[in-house]
Amino acid sequence: MILEILIIIDTMDSKFYHGNIEPKDIAGALHGHFNRNNLNTKEFGTENRIIVQIATHINAVSGGGTAIPITIEKVPDGVSVQIGKQSILGVAASLGFSAFATIRNPLNLLSRIDDIAQDIENLQLKEDIWQVIDRFARQMNATMELSENLRTITCDYCKAANPISEPNCVACGAPMGELQPGTCKTCGFVIQNSTSTCPNCGKLIFR
Repeated sequence: MILEILIIIDTMDSKFYHGNIEPKDIAGALHGHFNRNNLNTKEFGTENRIIVQIATHINAVSGGGTAIPITIEKVPDGVSVQIGKQSILGVAASLGFSAFATIRNPLNLLSRIDDIAQDIENLQLKEDIWQVIDRFARQMNATMELSENLRTITCDYCKAANPISEPNCVACGAPMGELQPGTCKTCGFVIQNSTSTCPNCGKLIFR
């Protein structure tokens, strides 16, 4: 069970959201959701690049300590969000103590239930963060698809601007297929039409 949870921690590290959304918007959503109970949030950086740290309170009433940084950066037509490595040493130590105490006396499990529940919740923190960000981005009409602001491409031959849906240049008729941009459906990274594997998340591109 613990191994399965640790695998969850290594989920997607970065995503791109396209639309009218700013780093401060996502930072506010994270603060509103996670600055409570055993967790608190701290914010660093500038308007265009904000780092939000979510960590357990020093005097948390249950479970071990953990911390995780989220970097939110302004990019053309949206934001990029990157979740850093989560510190799990305190959680691992707490779970280890629970296991040791239970082995010595199974009745000790009753006194460790709150700690175990909090530790499992902490180990799932990265997944919870992505859920909060994804939900908030949808509310802001920001998606992983290209927005209208990026839906033009420049012809390599005559440099005319073309809608991305045009198979041939509207000015000179040259083929535009290989120039057509899109986004990875998993992380929102902008890719070219010929790309088969996303350079950001490594997922195969299906069209």
